[in-house]
Amino acid sequence: MDFNVSVEELQTRFTNLKKKYAQLQREKFSLDISRGKPCAEQLDIAMPLLTTINGYEFDKPDYRNYGFMDGIPELKKVFADVFQVSPDNVFLGGCSSLNLMYDVLSKAWCFGVLGGTPWCKLPKVKFICPVPGYDRHFSILEQFGIEMISVPMKDDGPDMDLIEDLVANDIYVKGIFCVPRFSNPTGIVFSDEVVRRLATMKTAAVDFRIFWDNAYCVHALYPDAPALANIFTIPDAVVDRVYMFASTSKITFSSGGTCCMVTSDKNYASLKKMFSIQTINFDKINQLEHALFLKDASNVAAIMEKHAQILRPKFEAVLSVFEQGFAGNKYVSWTKPKGGYFITLTVMNGTAKKVVEMCKRVGLTLTDAGATHPLHIDDLDSTIRIAPSYATLEDIIQACKVLVTVVDFAICEQLLS
Repeated sequence: MDFNVSVEELQTRFTNLKKKYAQLQREKFSLDISRGKPCAEQLDIAMPLLTTINGYEFDKPDYRNYGFMDGIPELKKVFADVFQVSPDNVFLGGCSSLNLMYDVLSKAWCFGVLGGTPWCKLPKVKFICPVPGYDRHFSILEQFGIEMISVPMKDDGPDMDLIEDLVANDIYVKGIFCVPRFSNPTGIVFSDEVVRRLATMKTAAVDFRIFWDNAYCVHALYPDAPALANIFTIPDAVVDRVYMFASTSKITFSSGGTCCMVTSDKNYASLKKMFSIQTINFDKINQLEHALFLKDASNVAAIMEKHAQILRPKFEAVLSVFEQGFAGNKYVSWTKPKGGYFITLTVMNGTAKKVVEMCKRVGLTLTDAGATHPLHIDDLDSTIRIAPSYATLEDIIQACKVLVTVVDFAICEQLLS
């Protein structure tokens, strides 16, 4: 909708939009697209995993018993093949990479990094947070009382000029959380240059750490989706700087997958020692099932193409409705990701909260406005995260049409005020 019209025409449009919204309120509409959950069809792809150990000969080693605290070699090899790293640097955890991130940060907080001062004993601790970003990262930092420094995302990743200045001049800037491929929620892939600068930049804090949440590493929707540079092979990289995390939560089962961390020899040895006090071992039977089902990087790619065939039409439907519904609308823009689980809709400044609340009143649940920023504060009040994966194609189309109506309503109201 083109809003470059007279006040009288704008008022007429607003009257019509109020009627459309009133009709939506009368309809029995109920849909939640607030989280990036796999749909049932995607989860069905992994059902053969549950039978992989039928008839398996548990001999030596016997994974039904204690041991292998940092994971079984068979699954380490699979993750190493996917990420092109050494299996010796792959630490296997439980079913949640978020849990593993929380644990690693907790250990830095309580015990320090490689013999350094525990972060809890410092006057302050700061983390860089690319925005818009992943709400659960921000929640972890908020719980520890860590100061979050928002850095805007550009088309090729976070603003590196700003980041390099921050880390070089403040010893209390201890880390950064980021999703480097198909970033949550924009779908941006960090460029090779951004990855290089993150790996090699000068930092005032010797214990500065990158929490490299590679959640969507294999989650491409199209064959031409941009690849991500291997941060562990960057020339002149600070080798101890990176903790990379990944999981199978959106490859196999969201509630019963497995996860890993990839890091340097020194980090690995230090963290393994601390984890060995925390637990005897994680679920090795689950790890074995995953190793037998996933097999290698080539087979993982084949599995993910099946996921892409389910997800592509949903993402394309969102983009199609937006392109038609927002044609000529200078106040609205959206991302067009080649992978991942989200699309970011940017609406007129000062209207995102209103849009989310109005959608909720007609039965459409979106991620809370502000969730994509630290402390839920989006200064521009303009970012809305769209998660198309879980709903049916028909529901996604209906939801986006509702969203277009509500966004136009909010814009009209704001312009008239």
